[in-house]
Amino acid sequence: MASIEKRKTSKGETRYRAVIRRKGYPPQRQTFSRRTDATKWIKQTEAEIEQGIHLKSAEAKNHTLNDLIERYIKYHIREDKKDRKRIPQLRWWQSQLGHYLLSQMTAPRLSEMKEVLGKGRTNATVNRYFAALSHAFTMAVNEWEWMDENPIRKIKNLKEPRGRVRYLSDEEKERLLKACKESETKELYPIVLLAISTGMRQGEILNLKWEDIDIKSSRCILHETKNGERRSVPFPPQVKEELEKWKKIRKINSELAFSGKNPKTPVFIRTPWMNAIKAAEIKDFRFHDLRHTAASYLAMSGASIAEIAEILGHKTLQMVQRYAHLSEGHTAGVVERMANKFL
Repeated sequence: MASIEKRKTSKGETRYRAVIRRKGYPPQRQTFSRRTDATKWIKQTEAEIEQGIHLKSAEAKNHTLNDLIERYIKYHIREDKKDRKRIPQLRWWQSQLGHYLLSQMTAPRLSEMKEVLGKGRTNATVNRYFAALSHAFTMAVNEWEWMDENPIRKIKNLKEPRGRVRYLSDEEKERLLKACKESETKELYPIVLLAISTGMRQGEILNLKWEDIDIKSSRCILHETKNGERRSVPFPPQVKEELEKWKKIRKINSELAFSGKNPKTPVFIRTPWMNAIKAAEIKDFRFHDLRHTAASYLAMSGASIAEIAEILGHKTLQMVQRYAHLSEGHTAGVVERMANKFL
């Protein structure tokens, strides 16, 4: 049932208040300066109610971007600790567009922010800012029903440069392992050996507990990973031998495989690592490049892109395509074997 009430303002101006009452729906009200506009609004709103889309569009007009981000941070990121890095990105969006209604969050308006974000930031960083907001919009669409659609899905990502591939040569590897063995921080050598041979991230290695390491079956079980999934990582005999030695001299008051002075926290390796890099005379190399080194060695040993992705824990093959050129000899061999058999 809909009605239009004619009213006078304190200044004597005429206004028309349109009201729609439907069973099962909250009352909808809107005021206009012309009766024709009120009538048009009633027809449009009733049609939207019939189609089941009005509530979402109404919510989008009742909430600002500030409202959405505050709710997202309070109820989602609070439970997902690994995503707290999104908070500064979301706060930036608040500072720029927070006062706008969600109904005003259009693809053109958001796309314009690429230029603002691009000042002093790389394309990859700009894409991460959009990804953070996009996830919040998705929650608003699917779970809260505050929006009809996610406008960022209409916006193309900026082109990102190909990922860095810096890996150790055989000579660099030997020098680095030697320097790690000679380090006063005895944990450094097994940590670096694990990183080179398995491709595990620094945080994954440092947070390993002895209960996560199955020396007998030569596997580590990672419960907390970047993509949120549990992962089983095999390690070679050389690592197995080293871990067996390390377990004999480990700190018995800590459940961590590589604990620091405080048995509840991992060992601090930043300074020992930098010293080892300097002693080995290796330039332009970061700890994370040990992960690239492992992937590169796998590719050059004949592992497929899918196999490398599984070992490193990537959900898609896109991240490991950067190593494809290193396995060209392997793929050529596959084609040759196929030709010999069928041609």
